[in-house]
Amino acid sequence: MQLPREPELAELVIADPPERWQALGFEVDSVGHLDIGGVRIRLGGEGSGITAWSLMRVNAMGSIDGLSSPVPRVLYPPPFKTHPNGATGVDHVVIHSSSLERTTAAFARAGVELGRTKPGEHGRTATRRLGPAMLEVVERPELGVEETRFAGLAIVVISLEQLAERLGERLEPIRPASAPGRRIATLRADGSVSVALSFMTPEPP
Repeated sequence: MQLPREPELAELVIADPPERWQALGFEVDSVGHLDIGGVRIRLGGEGSGITAWSLMRVNAMGSIDGLSSPVPRVLYPPPFKTHPNGATGVDHVVIHSSSLERTTAAFARAGVELGRTKPGEHGRTATRRLGPAMLEVVERPELGVEETRFAGLAIVVISLEQLAERLGERLEPIRPASAPGRRIATLRADGSVSVALSFMTPEPP
């Protein structure tokens, strides 16, 4: 069997108490781990939002363009499961950068070649698949000089309608996503979680 050689997203660290994600319908274990779609999310700790990630098969010495990127602590991807809220995987991770050229070059040095730059809803964007999830880097010139930060996360769920019934007014109205044939709904920024969080329908067959 041929082993994968491309970079893959292995872990995300999010500085939220585990009970806040349990309240959204995610299954979280006793030490604050949330396994979804082959990615381990570690909850808790200091800070706000996504504070770090770990990528397999990259040339990163703990950081990529200022993004904390420690060596993964998982040796193998966690098993796939469906959470009580219907979540099955991480669709994409969003990163904001004050300079798309600088960040693209930093990722290239780490062995992560980003795709062609294209206009996006919020600014010039470059993307790349990282195993189970997509990476989306969006240029935001209003950020500070040489600033790069984790901006948000999108989760795939089986049914947005069932999720809306579960979360009620905490979820914004369902709308068409930029990806053809898909829909998306964003969790309202009510302070319940510190990361910008959206939910998407699966990719069409």
